[in-house]
Amino acid sequence: MTWQGRHRRGPVLRAVVDAANRRLDGALPTDVPGVREVFEDDFALVAALQLRWHTRLSGAIEQALHTGYADPETAVVTAWRSTAGALPGVRAVLDARIERPGSEAERTALRTATRKDRALLAAMAGLAAPSDPRAVALGQRLEERARGGLHLAA
Repeated sequence: MTWQGRHRRGPVLRAVVDAANRRLDGALPTDVPGVREVFEDDFALVAALQLRWHTRLSGAIEQALHTGYADPETAVVTAWRSTAGALPGVRAVLDARIERPGSEAERTALRTATRKDRALLAAMAGLAAPSDPRAVALGQRLEERARGGLHLAA
């Protein structure tokens, strides 16, 4: 990628996030101007959206833990919901791509990212260390609790 392409990546990614959040259809917004110039393929764009989700989720968890929730589990669930509320289209795209990935590499990457997100949820809730074999399952339960009653797509 050229220097100019790297320089444009942030604004283009923000436009993709905005488009996904407007559309809420789970489709990858590859029609946003500049996408094909700064992302080499759909997998690179999905990876950038996954990183955006993870970064926002991590920050929301940190903030929720420091705002005085009664327990860390509630803070983590609240942070997940807050992130999903701020990035509903991104979450819809990621969920759709987890179900129907564009390639085997994308499937593997999204599964790995999902496991890491779930281990993060469990660890930050104080339920397990990130390396604990139970962390992913415990984090999945927290994610399911956070998703309960939450509608992300139209």
